[in-house]
Amino acid sequence: MDNRLFRNAMGKFATGVTVLITENDGVPHGMTANGFMSVSLDPKLVVISIGHKAKFLEKVTFSRKFSVNILSEDQEHYSRHFAGQQEQDVQFANLSGLPVLDGAIAQIACEVVSEHVEGDHTLFIGKVIDLRIEDKNPLLFFGGQYRQLAELATVES
Repeated sequence: MDNRLFRNAMGKFATGVTVLITENDGVPHGMTANGFMSVSLDPKLVVISIGHKAKFLEKVTFSRKFSVNILSEDQEHYSRHFAGQQEQDVQFANLSGLPVLDGAIAQIACEVVSEHVEGDHTLFIGKVIDLRIEDKNPLLFFGGQYRQLAELATVES
C-alpha cells in the first residue's frame, strides 16, 4: 500500500489534539501532536510518539521531561502555532516546573522513564508527576480537519 492510503486510513480515527512542551535551559519548546495515550494507572504512565524529523525529539531526549496539554475547542490557534502554521504570542503557565498552556482541558507533567525507537518515530513513556484539569469541550481532529463535539439528539419513540 502507498503512504497516502495509510495516512488516509489513520485519519479515519478521531483524536484529541495535544501540544507537547519541554524546556531546555529555561526556553520552552513545543509541538502539536495527536500521538498520545494513557498506558497505565499504577504506576500512572502515558506515551507520546515523536517523529524522527521533528525538532522536538532532540529537545525531549535532552530534558527527559515533558508536558501534555490537551487542547480545548477554543485553542485551535495553539495547535496551528505549534505545528508551524501561524505565529501566535504564547504565554506559558507552570505545572511542577514544566511549561503548560493556560486553558487546556488537561495539563499533564511527566518525567521520561523509557523510550523505544519504532520505525520512523520514538515512543517516550512518561511517568505522570502532576496534572490539572478543566471542564471544557475538547478540540478534535478527524479526516485532516479540526472538529468539535456535538451532542446527538435523543429520539424518543
